[in-house]
Amino acid sequence: MIRLNIKKITLILITSLSLNAKEALPPVPYDFLAKKEVQSFINMMVKKNHFERAYMEEVLTNAMLDKETLARYVGKYKPNTTNGTWERYKDHVLDEETLQLAKEFKKNYYQTLKRAEDEYGVDMDYIVGFMGVESKYGTHTGDFRVLDSLATLGFNKNRMHKWFKAELKNLFLLMREENRDIYTQYGSFAGAMGAVQQMPSIQRRFMVDYDGDGVKDPWNLKDAIGVIAHFMHKKGWVKGGVVAVPTNFSGTRFTKLKTSYKKQYSVKYLAKKGIKPTEPFNESKAYLLKTKNATHDDIWLGGRNFRVLTKYNHSTSYGMAIHLIAEAVKD
Repeated sequence: MIRLNIKKITLILITSLSLNAKEALPPVPYDFLAKKEVQSFINMMVKKNHFERAYMEEVLTNAMLDKETLARYVGKYKPNTTNGTWERYKDHVLDEETLQLAKEFKKNYYQTLKRAEDEYGVDMDYIVGFMGVESKYGTHTGDFRVLDSLATLGFNKNRMHKWFKAELKNLFLLMREENRDIYTQYGSFAGAMGAVQQMPSIQRRFMVDYDGDGVKDPWNLKDAIGVIAHFMHKKGWVKGGVVAVPTNFSGTRFTKLKTSYKKQYSVKYLAKKGIKPTEPFNESKAYLLKTKNATHDDIWLGGRNFRVLTKYNHSTSYGMAIHLIAEAVKD
């Protein structure tokens, strides 16, 4: 789904409803060192990144195999195993509790949000949305040991094992750079950590010490505000720009055109096809977006800012959940 090319990389960060679910089976001891691929990895880390061989061997000897995590990535992508349906987003992320927490978070952290908005040129309400979707404001950050998740996924065949192995490398580098204990980092089943569920490579690139305590702490809510603002800015967010607006579609299921957060249509072309925004949309091109409800589809026009949201997680539902939380907390 994602390659470790920083120009293309976006988080595979998963919604709080799926990434925090406890697995039925615990991780088990596993002889990672018996694998040739692991020995090659150790050699690379020693030669290129100057780690002590004894340390690398000790850590990987203590890494555990998480079979439940591996099952999520074996074979073709299985819907709802690493991301939620729109109905689940509505039930667990756009529920009354989360929206109330969003309003309280904005009130309690307003000064930090305002500083991030001014310094990075982003809209604070979307920072609030990000943090609601990712961890419900730090209340759901995951209980999977990151070392086990990334070793399991990096050294066993699955559709993304090369990407996960690169993330394991970044985990070792991050722990050294931040002087953190690799054994005590917990997060999602995919290895994402903190209040905004960052993979190690993204932490290394975007994490900031936004509360000024000398520590870049992904579980610290002020630091998390800073890192999301930093990410949005670097990915091209335009403050005050359109994100998504509803359209006049009133049918049950929409099949007329392809819907995607990747493909743009001209607004004029969509109008000819009978799809028009019901609120102001001041961009000439739009992403045609669909959220699939149990009984009908909702069709939206997405602006360039919407594409920024999906660079954190490749999902229309993810971006729409952030947008709707942001709409709910706007003054």
